[in-house]
Amino acid sequence: MSLDHRPDVPGADHRGGRSGPATGVLDPVPAPAGPAEPFPGGAGATLAAAVAAGGLDLPLPGSGATATRWARLARIARRDLPVARLAEGHADAVAILADHHRSPAPGAGYGVWASRSGGGARLDGGHDELRLSGTVRFCSGTHLLDRALVVAGAGDGTRLVDLDLRAPQVERVTAWRAAGMAASDTHDVVLHDVPVPAEAVVGGPEAYTARPGFAHGGAGVAAVWLGAAAAIVDHVAEPLRTTEPDPHRLAALGTVHAAVAAADALLAVTAARIDADPATAHHDAVATVRAAVERACRSVLDTAPEIAGVAVLAGSPLLTARLADLQIYLRQHHGGRDLAALGRALVTPAT
Repeated sequence: MSLDHRPDVPGADHRGGRSGPATGVLDPVPAPAGPAEPFPGGAGATLAAAVAAGGLDLPLPGSGATATRWARLARIARRDLPVARLAEGHADAVAILADHHRSPAPGAGYGVWASRSGGGARLDGGHDELRLSGTVRFCSGTHLLDRALVVAGAGDGTRLVDLDLRAPQVERVTAWRAAGMAASDTHDVVLHDVPVPAEAVVGGPEAYTARPGFAHGGAGVAAVWLGAAAAIVDHVAEPLRTTEPDPHRLAALGTVHAAVAAADALLAVTAARIDADPATAHHDAVATVRAAVERACRSVLDTAPEIAGVAVLAGSPLLTARLADLQIYLRQHHGGRDLAALGRALVTPAT
């Protein structure tokens, strides 16, 4: 199954498999053909079909085609952000396993469950009797995935566990009440002393965050944000092609287009930097592009309703759903806290 944004060119990529600063990550914004419809099946069925068909066999970060990887994730988000949330988590899990010279279980849909909010997971016991316990919040794909890489506290830091979600000690607890991103099946998971085979522990202490790929993956999430923002621009631009819009709406469309295009260009530059030096985390570059994309998305969220007007907003449940989805998913960026960390890095002498 193809998850490409353009149904007429399944699985194609306009960069020919190369990443670089000369091209962006996104296809043209706004889309000449108008907004794409969401995938016809549910998010879980769509993800499972894509995994089975190899539709999420993406280039790894730093492999020389990072922009291609991000472009494919952005296209999925431009069509269906909840599906993209699951696809990005699966692709991130595959990249994490590859960083540790591991392969995913054949045909399994993966997530990465790393939240430490409310305590998170805990790995205790000796080598032959490891147990995973605790509550992990904000687990996307709670009922839809086969496996998850779970970040757990341990005596020597945090550890990463490749967890089979069929274990009877894994309890799902409904916790998501918002309409936005509801289709991503994000809830809490309670781990009741789950037995963990030694081979299910991936890497050593801090295996999740210590690798350069942790930062690289953060920029990939920003590509998903921007794809979702592009979908909203596609929606609000379409009516302007068949009416006589006032200049203020046209100016607002120009504003959001410019913001998205600038963030897109910076994503391409960042992808090229990662590919040129994949052993480096590029923390400052990643923090910068995440901030730039977040600002572009904020501009879209603030301005798109003004461009659309009440008639379009009232008549398009898909547009209002996409606004709600992005509003919530964008909070993976922590606003002022992340910007303060970036500012601190910029004025701290390199060691």
